[in-house]
Amino acid sequence: MNKLKSIFKNKGVTYGIVLLSGLLLGWAIFGGSSSHHHNHDLEAEETENGETVWTCSMHPQIRMDKPGKCPICAMDLITLKSSGGGDDMIDDDALQMSEEAIALANIQTSIVGHQDVAKDLQLYGTIQVDERLQRSQTSHVNGRIETLYVTFTGESVKEGQLIAKVYSPELLTAQQELLEAAKLQDAQPLLLDAAKEKLRLWKVSEDQISKILVSNEVSPYVDIHANTSGVVMSKNVNQGDYITQGSVLYTISNLSRLWAVFEAYESDLPFLKVGDQLEYTLQSAPGRVYKGRIAFINPIIDAGSRTAKIRVEADNRDRSLKPEMYATARITAPVQGYKDGLAIPRSAVLWTGKRSIVYVKQPNTSTPAFKLREIVLGPSMEDQFVVISGLEKGEEIVTNGTFTIDASAQLEGKASMMNNDGIASATGHQHGEMQSSNNKTHAMFNVSGNCEMCKKRIEKAAKSVDGVISANWDVNAKVMHLDFDLGVTTKSAISKAIANVGHDTELDKAPEAVYENLPGCCLYRLKK
Repeated sequence: MNKLKSIFKNKGVTYGIVLLSGLLLGWAIFGGSSSHHHNHDLEAEETENGETVWTCSMHPQIRMDKPGKCPICAMDLITLKSSGGGDDMIDDDALQMSEEAIALANIQTSIVGHQDVAKDLQLYGTIQVDERLQRSQTSHVNGRIETLYVTFTGESVKEGQLIAKVYSPELLTAQQELLEAAKLQDAQPLLLDAAKEKLRLWKVSEDQISKILVSNEVSPYVDIHANTSGVVMSKNVNQGDYITQGSVLYTISNLSRLWAVFEAYESDLPFLKVGDQLEYTLQSAPGRVYKGRIAFINPIIDAGSRTAKIRVEADNRDRSLKPEMYATARITAPVQGYKDGLAIPRSAVLWTGKRSIVYVKQPNTSTPAFKLREIVLGPSMEDQFVVISGLEKGEEIVTNGTFTIDASAQLEGKASMMNNDGIASATGHQHGEMQSSNNKTHAMFNVSGNCEMCKKRIEKAAKSVDGVISANWDVNAKVMHLDFDLGVTTKSAISKAIANVGHDTELDKAPEAVYENLPGCCLYRLKK
């Protein structure tokens, strides 16, 4: 024992023991680590054999055979696809995405189905006089206005009411000729008939002719009576004016029945037909809804506004409606010829030139896969399109995140919006070709205004510019949304057209003279 203690007291022996212990500890650590590394390599090899592909949700062009970090943004990679998942039915042109990638990209799908296809239309117009109930009050003789009994526009008159007295020397002469012919009645009876007929042509009644013959008195004055009941819409003469036969003294309208006349754009006409019922409201009667049926659609398009007049007859016996009131109509019109048709959300469709495409989810696959398909679209509705061909009931299409899927398809060289043949298209040159073949552009800019009258004026000015496909001004946000052909017009040209009708834009200011002529409710500038 003492010998053993002496050995441990030797420093060389002590150092040797410490060194040996360190070697043993190092072997235990690095030997286990080497074994673990070996197992990891085996696992990686098995993963590659299973053909698991790892990608970045933000940069789908990244393709790795093992998990890790994205070399671009350092995000954790996620699995993309695996051929060992029983997905032999997946088309080679289809884009596969993992459930995690779909969730991160907020991709949503919906089932295509039949539905009653209808479009909600909003029309703007005014209340107008029923032209069939409008009369012109004329003079049947030459002469001078001696007295006017209806002296201002807007005055109500009744049929048969005395409205004017005319001094006529010619009438005086004709009466004298009647009396002379009466003296020669026995010798020349036809002369008397001719004199009477002359007075009848001047609207002198039989009673008045008989009175002249009995009294043997003549008068140069003729009374004019109203030929209809109504309201004087225009007064064309003043007392003392000289008039000729046929001169219009007054225009009188019966306001017991009026017209509500609305303007419909060319794109809206296929959805409207005579007999359709619509509802309309007036700014002067908030909360009250008027109903009527379309009685007439003008077959002629106005060359300036590109609209057709839509007429609705309105009962106005309570006199609540007045000509020139502004009216806003709404109608839900079935799309003719597409009853129980297929309709898909507007967000599902991508456009490129003449092509309209959607992405269809492939059925019966464990890994979600989406394939591009060209379709033919019919009429557009508020937020939907009618599908003429290319889709079947029950198919599942992408309705949100369509552009994200298309971008991934482009990076993989598959068929996409800009790559019709499936050739690798992630190049700037290919993108430039797409821009030149697809000139449809969407733009937004601020436009000043207040009310629905402003909306109608602003949209009409924008649509009057050649190349504008659609224009919608948001009354609340004061923002104009435009779709236009970039090869025909520009955002600047459209902005100038809007400014020229009196509305400031973020690009142009309306001329002061034009702005001052706007109706009072449309004046949007703050007074200093």
